[in-house]
Amino acid sequence: MTNPGKPQTGEYATFYQRYIDLAAAEDDIVGALDAQARETATLLAGLTDEQAAHRYAPDKWSVKQIVGHVIDGERIFAYRVLSIARGETAPLPGFEQEPYVANGGADDRSMSDLAAELATVRKGNVMMMRALSEEAWRRIGTASENPVSVRALAYGMLGHERHHLRIIRERYLGAPTAARTA
Repeated sequence: MTNPGKPQTGEYATFYQRYIDLAAAEDDIVGALDAQARETATLLAGLTDEQAAHRYAPDKWSVKQIVGHVIDGERIFAYRVLSIARGETAPLPGFEQEPYVANGGADDRSMSDLAAELATVRKGNVMMMRALSEEAWRRIGTASENPVSVRALAYGMLGHERHHLRIIRERYLGAPTAARTA
């Protein structure tokens, strides 16, 4: 099932709202996640390691660190999807992004290696989600001390990556406003 319906109010905490809003137009969330993987791969393939090491301000992440963060976020969203879809009732922990980025070592890796890892992680997540039942999609569990449904997590995953791709395009690559689609 790739069209579990859109998450409704009460299926997620307010901090997910900005990500869900970025994915709200999608009817086939799994198809959108699959298509996004190709779009992201194309964008990242065009970056040199020098471009990917760039920071637009001293206290901001490099492009490599953003991609590392997206990979971490992808894995955390996926763990939550898997856990809740399988009926986990124990609360799942939140995560603080800054220590993950600081300890992730993304700046020491090549852009092509990071891009390959992101593509691989996403492929596995798409395969997992394609196999979910209608009942699994609608399950609600607890993550970061808030209720969240499996479908809200999938929409959040898509929106989280769109958010960060937009930042890369606008703040790192200087894309004009008209080109801001993700």
